[in-house]
Amino acid sequence: MSMEQLDQQVNEKVQEWLKGQYDETTRKTILNLVENAQYTELTDAFYKDLEFGTGGLRGIMGVGTNRVNKYTLAKATQGLSDYLIKKYPGEQIKVVVAHDNRNNSALFARLTAEVFSANGIYVYMFKELRPTPELSFAIRELSCHSGVMLTASHNPKEYNGYKAYGSDGGQLLAPYDKMVMEEVLKIKDNSQINFEANESLIEVLSDEIDQKYFKALTKLSLSPEAIERQKDMKIVFSPIHGTGGVSVPPVLKLFGFENVVLVEEQMVQDGNFPTVVYPNPEEREALSMALDKAKEVDADLLMATDPDADRVGIAIKVPGKDYLLLNGNQTAALLVRYLLTRYEESGKLTGKEYIVKTIVTSYLIDRMAESKGVQCYNTLTGFKYIGEIMTQYQGEKDFLFGGEESYGYLIGDHARDKDAVVACAMIAEMAAYYKDKGWALNDVLLELYKEFGYYKEKLISITKKGKSGAEEIDALMESLRTQPPRILGGVNVVLVKDYLNKISFQPLTGLTTSISLPASNVLQFFMEDGSIISARPSGTEPKIKFYCSVNAPLKSNELFASVSKNLDEKLNEMLGDLGVLD
Repeated sequence: MSMEQLDQQVNEKVQEWLKGQYDETTRKTILNLVENAQYTELTDAFYKDLEFGTGGLRGIMGVGTNRVNKYTLAKATQGLSDYLIKKYPGEQIKVVVAHDNRNNSALFARLTAEVFSANGIYVYMFKELRPTPELSFAIRELSCHSGVMLTASHNPKEYNGYKAYGSDGGQLLAPYDKMVMEEVLKIKDNSQINFEANESLIEVLSDEIDQKYFKALTKLSLSPEAIERQKDMKIVFSPIHGTGGVSVPPVLKLFGFENVVLVEEQMVQDGNFPTVVYPNPEEREALSMALDKAKEVDADLLMATDPDADRVGIAIKVPGKDYLLLNGNQTAALLVRYLLTRYEESGKLTGKEYIVKTIVTSYLIDRMAESKGVQCYNTLTGFKYIGEIMTQYQGEKDFLFGGEESYGYLIGDHARDKDAVVACAMIAEMAAYYKDKGWALNDVLLELYKEFGYYKEKLISITKKGKSGAEEIDALMESLRTQPPRILGGVNVVLVKDYLNKISFQPLTGLTTSISLPASNVLQFFMEDGSIISARPSGTEPKIKFYCSVNAPLKSNELFASVSKNLDEKLNEMLGDLGVLD
């Protein structure tokens, strides 16, 4: 392949960057790719512009329109500024900017603040790294119109990103995200971006906002007496080099926990994430160092947060056995159980409470909520949709819990995004509450399964990088959409939900109904035995994800191993029929 053989649009963009108003380092990097015939890299870097996905703008750092760099982020900020100025004419617009520990995050945050201020927008800026949920809190606390978090969440070290928020503290939803992108696309040249900072419009936030955030979280405690009795409960915590190290330990202390053991090697703020392969608490490897520490000190509970502290993974001690890593569905189910129990014991269940979860999160939670007369809403993947429902019912109903199977949870209405800081505090409180009653968390989980059925889930992620990978994912989804499976694991598919075309149909009867949720590239297959498989391309990574859920009655603890084995076999058979078994 030569430059002439590159896609015309890619070639044109490459030439624009070589000839346009870009710094010498950028031009030299592009020329180096050209001279070394790295045409696949050039294609991946320029074949499209970064767009808002489920977690904002996110991508690999580097040169190009499909990469995270100072030009793509400045362009995004200029577009967001133009949108805000049009939406709030005549107002002094205010925003908050925060960042995590990733390489270049602080520089990108400063750049973002400068472009905002150059457009006459007042900027509150955190003086150092802070968790994503604190940004959401600050937007609401400071009555701002918008906010930006510089982070790529749990992605590998090569990535960075840009989460844009609205005045409610939630990430931008349709049509507003598209309206911002329309403004971004109007910018054809860097000369249209205001880079000259107005320092008088940039205010560095004091520690006061941290204290207000911490106070909002401590007000949520439901079992202070149990914590006082179990204050020496051993907890191991790791921020995996990220922002959780700034906020989680002080909040645990404020809740009353006095025996928190930190994984010191991972308390070091480092965007290279030197002690892990992948800074994702969903991965066992990322928790291996914390697990070693938990075994060393005989901890009751292990918790680890991702780089921007909006997700948390946990491991619990099983009496007489090893530590058990819980998946996101299990942790969410335990938290819901705890909240429902304490609300009921305190006489706080009034019938106005509600829970929000995503369509790919365990339906065990729906059953638990139903048993207590609590409404459970299901949304598309992306916590912004959970936040949207919270804003919709603010003042009318009482929010109890929001959760995603991908380890993101929110307790309390102080924010409109998942919050691993409050999740860590409430998980620790939950463990203390049950320990105070002589229960291990594994016992509570088994009781849940015996009451509502053993729900077991499995996630398969298939990575397809670059332009060719995106095309493969599109082709796979189109095949599943036009030729949906009729039988999976020997069980009839009785319902197919196509969220892109917003239709639900029954293959056996031909009956079709509409779906009220926004259009999204998701397919769900429901079997007559209650099993569910969902297919969804990731909005933040070059992946397609398959979420599989099966369930069966569990009559006694002694039957757990055999029921679990049978469910594993069913999961594998269903995924094998789809051709996606790992």
